[in-house]
Amino acid sequence: MAGRTLYVSDLDGTLMRNNETLSEYTIQTINELVEKGLSFTYATARSVESARPITGGLKLTLPVVTRNGAVLADNTTGEHIKKAVFSDEEVALLKTLLTDIPSCGYVSCFIGEEMIRTTMPGDHTVGLQGYLDYYKDDPTMKYVDSYDEMFCGLPGYVTCIGEKEEIEPIYDRVRAHDCWEVHFQRDTYRDEYWLEICPKNCTKAKSLLQLKKDLGFDRLVVFGDSLNDVSMFQVADEAYAVANARDELKKLATKVIGCNEEDAVAHFLENVRQSRNILEKDLSEKKGERE
Repeated sequence: MAGRTLYVSDLDGTLMRNNETLSEYTIQTINELVEKGLSFTYATARSVESARPITGGLKLTLPVVTRNGAVLADNTTGEHIKKAVFSDEEVALLKTLLTDIPSCGYVSCFIGEEMIRTTMPGDHTVGLQGYLDYYKDDPTMKYVDSYDEMFCGLPGYVTCIGEKEEIEPIYDRVRAHDCWEVHFQRDTYRDEYWLEICPKNCTKAKSLLQLKKDLGFDRLVVFGDSLNDVSMFQVADEAYAVANARDELKKLATKVIGCNEEDAVAHFLENVRQSRNILEKDLSEKKGERE
């Protein structure tokens, strides 16, 4: 594995362009580098089901970190390799705290190996309705008849979408409890705010450190743009913020690189390969001189 270094990029606003796609250059460059031995994967708040229509062209051999660290998945098949879910006690508490989410959110639940997203029909926030309209033909987006049914199977993630003043009161309610991870921030592409709740200890940082340990890497290099990337920036050996990143993240970065619209991550990785080739050539020449 190339240099025993694991390279990991966030998706939205980092590897992806503002139109929520990967450029042909990024796909081709990363695939060529992975084929030549570069160890690369991505870490995202998206589910693998949401990520794969965008990342399906990437030929990744390593697990991808999804749902902010709650689910490890196979980018090629969409298989959930490892997943975290709320305990029965946590689900009961969530139900008492989130009675208003039928109008602004959905719950990601595991039914066997399938993940579905449940919400209820009715009046929704503009943010949630936009999301539902986007996924109107997705069979994993389910409308249920009752609030309890929103928490069917094994619930593992809760998402609320709306204006800041609509979602912030819910955020204040759930963050008062230390039994889960809570992410609240403005969307990368739109003015709406997203609140995401996942099981305790499910962060990008903890998942990546475990992946690093399990696969025997020595170093971790990450790329990001937003607040949910802070944890992995804090634990990485090197952390690179794209030029369009939040100022809070830039302050934690080893260096600021180009923006997501300029294929900054792919260019960085290509430069890594070129530098490695030069180093290997120099070492080979020096060895020849000694002989």
